[in-house]
Amino acid sequence: MSKVWFITGASKGFGREWTEAALDRGDSVAATARDTSTLDDLVAKYPDRLLPLKLDVDIRDDDFAAIKSAHDKFGRLDIVINNAGYGHFGAIEELTEKEVRAQLETNLFGALWVTQAALPILREQGSGHIINVSSIGGITAFPGIGAYHMSKWALEALGQSLSQEVAHLGIHVTTIEPGGFSTDWAGPSAKHSDELDAYQPLRDARQKSQTGVKRGDPTATGAAVLKIVDAEKPPLRVFFGESPLGTATKDYESRLALWNEWQPVAVEAQG
Repeated sequence: MSKVWFITGASKGFGREWTEAALDRGDSVAATARDTSTLDDLVAKYPDRLLPLKLDVDIRDDDFAAIKSAHDKFGRLDIVINNAGYGHFGAIEELTEKEVRAQLETNLFGALWVTQAALPILREQGSGHIINVSSIGGITAFPGIGAYHMSKWALEALGQSLSQEVAHLGIHVTTIEPGGFSTDWAGPSAKHSDELDAYQPLRDARQKSQTGVKRGDPTATGAAVLKIVDAEKPPLRVFFGESPLGTATKDYESRLALWNEWQPVAVEAQG
């Protein structure tokens, strides 16, 4: 049975790859983008199964309207993917209020509004799958992208809470946590704060650490995401890429060691 997808940020990167993967196998997709002309080639190829929707996920009313348009067109929603987002580069001291709010509006609140809009439909169906695109940066943190980490750590919490709230309704929730991929996340899509000289050594170290790093191929993620949406019991969390597991293991082992080291103080604090 073919499925109906709703994918935000479908103009490029993961969103584009997953839109094509769904369409290629016979599914229908409501694909959102700020510039829907980027989807013209797919509309020409799949005129009956692709609904392009102009959307800025920051605007809550527009998110609800887009979900309604998708449901009106296809009659149901099976997979809702919150993929729209970008990376903001800047040390904590360098961030402006406007920059942080913009990062959260897109990466966090956009996903929240789309989810809230879709849930009544999925509840009535008694089925559905919400997928949030986080990052290895949703479970660990590096210097220089604190605003991005704030948005993704919060998105991780949203997904985990939501999964427990909707399991009895027949709705699945998955958070995808990609590592480094050859997308324009750190290129044209990224935004940057005005830089302070005090943090230049951190930027230099980050650039040096990324030299020669092998990036994942976004086109390979299409088959992977199909396995997730077709699984009888989809995962709550799943990495994309080879390196995130090693990063997560090292980080969580360090956390557990530190918590255990300070457990006597924790017990003392209980009174």
